[in-house]
Order: sequence, then structure tokens, then C-alpha cells
Amino acid sequence: MIKQRVAILSTAFFFASAFPFLSGAAQKQEATPQTQPSPNVIMHPEYAQAIGRMAYVWGWPMVNMLNRNDRITKAPRPGLLGGILPVAPRGQVGMLHDYIEPSETFVTCPNQDVVYGLGFFSLDEEPVIAQVPDFGERFWVYALYDHRTNQFGELGKPYKSKPGFYLLVGPNWKGKKPEGVQAVIRSPTALANVIPRIFMDDTDQDRQAIQKKINQVVFYPLKDFNGKMKSIDWKATADIPNPTPDSASVGETRWVVPERFFDQFGQVLDMVPPLPGEEAMYAQFRAVMAAAAKDPAIKEALMQVAKETEEQVIAPFFQWKHNGAPAGNNWNRSVNNAQTGVDYFNRTGTAKSNMFDNRPIETQYFYTDMDAKGIQLDGGQRYEITFASGQLPPVKGFWSLTLYNKHHLFSPNDLNRYSLGTKNKDLVRGPDGSLTIYVGPTSPGKNKEANWLPSPTETFSLYIRAYWGEKGILDGSWKPPVVKKVE
Repeated sequence: MIKQRVAILSTAFFFASAFPFLSGAAQKQEATPQTQPSPNVIMHPEYAQAIGRMAYVWGWPMVNMLNRNDRITKAPRPGLLGGILPVAPRGQVGMLHDYIEPSETFVTCPNQDVVYGLGFFSLDEEPVIAQVPDFGERFWVYALYDHRTNQFGELGKPYKSKPGFYLLVGPNWKGKKPEGVQAVIRSPTALANVIPRIFMDDTDQDRQAIQKKINQVVFYPLKDFNGKMKSIDWKATADIPNPTPDSASVGETRWVVPERFFDQFGQVLDMVPPLPGEEAMYAQFRAVMAAAAKDPAIKEALMQVAKETEEQVIAPFFQWKHNGAPAGNNWNRSVNNAQTGVDYFNRTGTAKSNMFDNRPIETQYFYTDMDAKGIQLDGGQRYEITFASGQLPPVKGFWSLTLYNKHHLFSPNDLNRYSLGTKNKDLVRGPDGSLTIYVGPTSPGKNKEANWLPSPTETFSLYIRAYWGEKGILDGSWKPPVVKKVE
């Protein structure tokens, strides 16, 4: 016993001496500056590749943001690019007036529950006014994303945000809140974007009722603020021709090109300040970038590792089993969505598979590629997904079940139907109060057609959204239903 106590005391003394930050000694010692990477070494390509692989995983979402910003802000005015995608010049927002078109390929896993908007900002150079109309009881949220793809600020129904004007600013903006502005919302990075989401029932009546509200969803530079509500008739704005139309048959627009990644990566390091604890990683990244600028062999090695990492590490994130955490019945659920911090696994996985999700208090996501037996979902088969009575996703906002093709996009069908849920007023319940959704390539029968999600004749995936979830959603006690193959 005495020997054990001596061993324990010796171990405790060792850790306190070697790692003072684990004890009270840290409070009495000043931090010693750490030795930084030497610029005088001759770096070999294999070392550069080792650091470059992590740089690629870490930086992939942020290079992605750079390229989306560049594409969207080329718009000459707010409107719909090719009649499909909301776009706008820097500091403004474009808005839809209905659900997103199924041919959209800007982002994977879109939904047809809300009316979307989209805009990108450079908030240190140009603070932006976000205009919020009175949405009444309608669910809404303005999801504000920084360069890291994390949300900042709290603006929406879950936060009891009031109608009026809000000022979006960058980390280095030093102005004062103008009179008439509800609050100043500061982004931790200069580059930021917003995706407003306003819930709409799938009825002609609600489509008409929502128009006056969404016409007041307007964002503009602070210099144009006069304290009066601006309005844009989004339904009447002329479409903007798309010089390079995308095709849903080839998946999402390719926002990160491995061969160009390290040409853009330095921009990310300059634009995005390190989080606490990331300083050493930034130093390694900068050392490798400096070596590549001097040595063509290092630059070539980085380009090769970018291509390899895209294929070996990034591509697998497209499979739902590599995203989030198990949620039961062969579904996974999102983890740390839109508030990833140093959780690089979930940040990069989300950026690849379903970028621009909402933070957990706003939305929780459940997704699967497999049926109850762990077999890939196949559009040539029939499936039934039954929510038992009282077991619909518990939400204060809305829920939906969406079907995506193998590219995590919509596949056009004759019903023009891609999801079912709260928005649908004609869903048919069973005698016991249960709700069964039928998935398959052909109608399950006239009496079941209101609950039918048509599937493409290829592999597909299913995706449940639970907006403004209650306790069962937030704590994981609610489980998504079994996906049963009909034999």
C-alpha cells in the first residue's frame, strides 16, 4: 500500500512538473514562446505531402466557400441564375418565391419545405443590413455562415427575433450601431453568407400568402440604410442568364478542384484567423506553402496529395455511414452541425455531403443509404417507412422526409414530389394513427398515392429534417423509423 501511494505521488509530481497547465502551477508561469518552423530547411516532398494531406482535409470547406462566393457574387443584380438559383452581388441577397427547382445543383440535399434565399458578404469592407419582416406564426430562420461554414448570430423564430433591421459586421468593424437597428451581429470572419429559410405549406393558398412577407426579405449594404422597409417583388424579377449551366446528372457543382486547391489555400490562411489551439497547425501549413513557393518539386507533391486526398478521404464522406453518428435503424444523425469548432471530421463531411446545414437547435438531420437489413436502397424496389402513432419527429417547427438520388439531389418525377411532411395537408393516416410513407418507382395504389415518394431507377438515399426539434430530437431519444423493403 505504501509503495502504491509513493508511485501515485511520484506520477502526480511528474505530470505537474512536465505539464504545468494540468496543475495550479500554470497560473504562476507565463507562457514561453514556442519555436516556430525554420525557413532555412530544405523540405523533402514526402514531408510536405504529410502536412498537405491534413491541410486539404482542414481547408476543403473554406476553399469551397471561396469558390461559391466568387460564382454567386458575379451576378449583376439580385435574381435567379438560369431561373433556378438565387444569386446577388456582394452585400445583397437573391430570393426564391417558391420551392427550389429540382434541377438545382449548387448545393446537395436541398429541401422543398422552405422558400430559400442566398447571398455572400465581405463584412469588414461592407457591413450589411438584414431586413426581417413580421412573419407572424410562420417558422423562419436566417442562417448566417462564416468562412469556416459555421453559423454565427441567432436570427429566427427559435430565438424570438423581432421584426426590423439587423446589422451584420466583420471581426474588425469598429463602427457604432445605427439608430433604428435592433442589434449588431458580428461574424468571426470577413467572408460570410446567409441562407434565409421561410417555411411554406405545399398549397396554393400559402404560396399566395407568403409572397408579401418574402418580398421584404432584403439585404443590402449599410450605406443604403434609411430606416425604411425595402421591398423587392421576387416573383417578378427577371432571370439572369447562366453562362455555364450545370447538370444534375453529374452531381453538385465541383466547388473544390484538387489541382487548384493549394493555389487558393494561402488565401484561406490569410482570411480565416486561427481558433485557439490552431496556431501551431497554421505555422506548419505556412511553412509548407513557403517551401512550395520556392521548390517546384514541393508544389508538384502537394498537387498530387490533393488529388489523392480528394479520392481517398473526401469522396467517402458522401456515404451517409461516414457522416455524423448512428441514430438507430441504420440511420445516422448530424453531429455538431454548423457549430463544428475543431471537429474537422464533421465539418468536412458536412461540406462534402450536405453543406450549409443548420445548427442543432434549429434543425437536426437524419439520413440513410440503407434499408433495415443494411442493404443499399434501390430505386427498382419498394419500401415502406412507418411512423407509429405519436412517433412523428417531435418538433416545434416542421419535419419532412426527402428522397435524393445518388448525387444527393432531386430526380425529376411526374408528380414533381421530392419530400413529404408537415407541409402536406393530405397525408393519409392509418386507423391506429400511424403514418406510412411508400417509396418506389411506381404508384402503390390510388388510395396510397398521397403518401408516395417516387424513386428514380437507381440507388438513392433518404433524409429526415426536424426543424426546431423538441427534447426527443435534441437528446437523441427519438429514433428514426425502420425502412422496410416490401418483398
